[in-house]
Amino acid sequence: MSAARAAQGRTGTFSGAPDWAGPALESVLGRVAVTRAEVGDRFPLFADPDTGRWTTTGRGSWTGGFWAGLLWLHARYTRGAADREAAARFTGRLAEWVDADTATRGLIFWYGTALADTPEAAALRVRAAHACRDAYDSELGLVPWGSAFGGPRLLARVDGVPGMVPLLASVDPLAARSHLRGHLELCLSEAPFCWSWRYERAVGWAPRDDPPPGWSRGRAWLLLAVADAARCLGTDDFTEAVSYLVPEPVVPPADEAHPDGSLDTSAAAITAVAQLKLGHREQAVALLHELISTHVTADGRLLNGCYDLASGTATRHELVWGDFFLAYALAALTGLVNPHDA
Repeated sequence: MSAARAAQGRTGTFSGAPDWAGPALESVLGRVAVTRAEVGDRFPLFADPDTGRWTTTGRGSWTGGFWAGLLWLHARYTRGAADREAAARFTGRLAEWVDADTATRGLIFWYGTALADTPEAAALRVRAAHACRDAYDSELGLVPWGSAFGGPRLLARVDGVPGMVPLLASVDPLAARSHLRGHLELCLSEAPFCWSWRYERAVGWAPRDDPPPGWSRGRAWLLLAVADAARCLGTDDFTEAVSYLVPEPVVPPADEAHPDGSLDTSAAAITAVAQLKLGHREQAVALLHELISTHVTADGRLLNGCYDLASGTATRHELVWGDFFLAYALAALTGLVNPHDA
């Protein structure tokens, strides 16, 4: 990427970007610098809406790749050597998840490495992709959810699809296609949609209600995976699914069963990125404008994200993946990145 293009991204004038996009990106990425100073060597997870103070993890959990991805976006914006070093350091720390038995390796390694420009990050992505390919279950036709976070291993969960599709496609396009198709067939087969299924060898797949059918990020995660498939698999086989998954351009409730309860801005940010990837720019811009004008603070914090409504965990907070997808969408609008870079 040229310096001129990066500078255009900073001013928000690239490719007819809305006049609010550049300042919003500057604010959101400015928050990344503040967060990095606060969390030190730990990974941010969610931040208190009143104080802005982060709850952190030592190893990153399933969200670690989003922090690494945010740092790479920040480094691309500033072009600072210290910022690149920080991004590379956190990306390297994701390596301990390569052999973890979890389909969230798609989230960890795709978003943690796709924006990186170092040989080490590229090699880590290849290692992770092969590890995920080795976890592919040919009988199930997908990479199962895994046991790394406890509970039954043979699950198909919607949050095991985004990131996993492009990661698998880099080493085995057929496995990537099968993984996505299997989840689409399961998740969209019920009315209302069901985002998690358990497999038992004797009886096959059975639906589960965790996460619940009205879960905000169910549609968003699956739409993002379909948008990535169109690019990385070079196919429009999944176009029909888009019509079922595209929501209204509004911030959704965390659970559709509780329309007057908590919102989930992180789901809206994920959806905006998916819309940009699909070429639905008008819908993405409308959604991003709603986020920026209503839910982003003056110091760049995207509030009203919901980590887990059922347990009451971080129900109106700033979430690290919400920050990532908001920053990525704004970066795509302003020309700092291509919508298909990550």
